[in-house]
Amino acid sequence: MVAGGYDLTIPTANWRNYVKLKLKLFAIAAFAVASSAATAQEKLRIGTASLGGAYYPMGQALSSMVNKHAEGYEMVPIVTGGGAENPRLVDSGEVELGIAPASLSFLAVKGKGPYKEPLDIQAMGSLHSSVLHMVTLPGSGIEGLEDLKGKRVAIGPAGGGTLSIMRNLLSLYDMKIEDIVPSFLSYADGFSQLADGNVDASFALAGFPTSAVLQTGATKELKFIELSDEMMDTVTEKFPYYSNVTVPADVYKSGSDITVIGSANMLIASSKMDEKRATTLLNAIYGNLDDLISENALAKQIVPANSLDLPIPLHPAAKAYFESL
Repeated sequence: MVAGGYDLTIPTANWRNYVKLKLKLFAIAAFAVASSAATAQEKLRIGTASLGGAYYPMGQALSSMVNKHAEGYEMVPIVTGGGAENPRLVDSGEVELGIAPASLSFLAVKGKGPYKEPLDIQAMGSLHSSVLHMVTLPGSGIEGLEDLKGKRVAIGPAGGGTLSIMRNLLSLYDMKIEDIVPSFLSYADGFSQLADGNVDASFALAGFPTSAVLQTGATKELKFIELSDEMMDTVTEKFPYYSNVTVPADVYKSGSDITVIGSANMLIASSKMDEKRATTLLNAIYGNLDDLISENALAKQIVPANSLDLPIPLHPAAKAYFESL
């Protein structure tokens, strides 16, 4: 066929080759697009705490669940100031998820305590419990919290949950943080300083066993500071988001069980998180608890049903998820 003086006829053999080439190019292009879509991962961040506590390893395990079971998402744990800072980070959008104590989450929603205004956070689900490790060395002369006056005490990072619970406890003894000499250190550094004699006591609100305590206990004899039964009752009456927890003697080779203050932890997110994304993350984490436990033994403490009884509102996707179990 001739058009405008040009012969547009393509020989049959050449036409077949031409079609084959076009199909090949189309297939390559389609594969490239599909591969790009398959490898495109939305990156998420989860706020944890300083190294040496239980939040960071739990954040690693939760991230692993998302990376393995939530198609299209990749999550990384972020070192932060800890339980007190994470609600702020979620509220500001600096992280998509965070781990925080129930006590501080309650205050964050109300805009009380360390929070000057209400923060936009909601519960995604319950996690393990943290306990307040109150540790000194034999011969320190410290038998109870009243003996901390004027003493050097490592109380975790400034943004962590230990500081808040310390303020509450000291108030029961008519004391303030100013009555001690606080050192704001990571749990790992705080217990290292205790072993070296640079602080008189080290406190850590963390799940048990906590690596910082285990490492110090491997080289030093530890003495756990305990509250009397009467004072423990006073604590739980005045601060109902705390509880009594027994740490078995074999955990830290303490010779006998230790009674400590416990605080439930939760996974938090912004109320603005898309429900579809939230549901995908919930399925990846709470739908694979056996896998989560294999990555972090603290996950054995997770009881999904407890998520319906948390002190702050559940994200709508979480409410639907846990009510369906």
